Amino acid sequence: MDGLDAYERLGVRRVINASGRMTALGGAAVRPEVARAMAEAAGSFVDVAELKAAASRRIAELTGAEGAYLTTGAAAGIAVMTAAAVAGTDPARVAALPDADWQPCEIVLQAGHLIDFGAPLRQMVRLGGGRPVAVGSVNQVRAAELAAAIGPRTAAVLFVQSHHAVQKGMLGLDEVTAIARAAGVPVLVDAAAEEDLSAYLVADLVAFSGGKAPEGPTSGFVLGRRGLIAGCWAQERGIARPMKIGKEAVVGLLAALEAYVARDAATESGHRRAVVDGLLAELRGIDGIVLGVETDEAGRDIPRVTLGVAPGAGFSLAELVRELQAGSPAIHARTHHLREGRVALDPRPLLPGEPAIVGAGVRAAVRRLTSR
Repeated sequence: MDGLDAYERLGVRRVINASGRMTALGGAAVRPEVARAMAEAAGSFVDVAELKAAASRRIAELTGAEGAYLTTGAAAGIAVMTAAAVAGTDPARVAALPDADWQPCEIVLQAGHLIDFGAPLRQMVRLGGGRPVAVGSVNQVRAAELAAAIGPRTAAVLFVQSHHAVQKGMLGLDEVTAIARAAGVPVLVDAAAEEDLSAYLVADLVAFSGGKAPEGPTSGFVLGRRGLIAGCWAQERGIARPMKIGKEAVVGLLAALEAYVARDAATESGHRRAVVDGLLAELRGIDGIVLGVETDEAGRDIPRVTLGVAPGAGFSLAELVRELQAGSPAIHARTHHLREGRVALDPRPLLPGEPAIVGAGVRAAVRRLTSR
């Protein structure tokens, strides 16, 4: 029984994912070799602590980090990184979290980085015993403001590299790191969906999603300095217990990362652009639809086709999105900028043949909407 049959057996519709590697749509469609590795791991027993230690060493080697820690996702990584900064390896403090009644426990971050990625980032910080302290305004943070916010109560500075975060007016990671270093506090980075696994190692700890850029199973990993990574491991006797990763996901994540690190980035970039060209060819000439191409708002090498609705088309963009999602298969576009009058089609998760299905789906949806 293949994966699609397993979903259909439950009456769950097929999804054409043009939104991205979204948790709500299952993260990534794993490569066949990743699925095989997971199936092999599922059929036998292992000392999980030994497996995780070995996999962590290998991941550190692949990424150039001093150490690594495995967890269930980047959100869990934020909580665990926070806990490592607030409680360290002290067993009593680890056991007390999230109720940190000691100092330092404040986690300083820029106001434009206080995001909701499907859950409030501030909640992940609080799960780790941290008290989030937002600095500046949502469209402007000055270096002096950040420096003034760091003091004896500060356990760490958190930097969020995400398409969800405000880009305009925020301090860059290099500047944030320099300010934090001068104050003697560590820098934590949420880089959940980022594609460059080594670019953020200037920080002390960095959290990634294993199910996004590496196209692994639902999982996550933290990279960083040995001392703080030891603090992450210590949380397995505390808040990280319900965030533990199973043997199948460990093996699948490692297989995905090995393939990801070995990939040809130029070939991958060319493929994305070819998919974008294919989408544009399928979508041209649809009455009422305005096409465009945009690049990723967070600076990644991801071109996307944009869809807008022309004035007088007889339907709204929100209605088009709902119509596409209600179909079978359901077509999901990237709706981050819906209120700004455009949605996007991400080339990365589209499988062979799916751009044509997207084009046909949009044409059919427009016909239904204009024939009401």
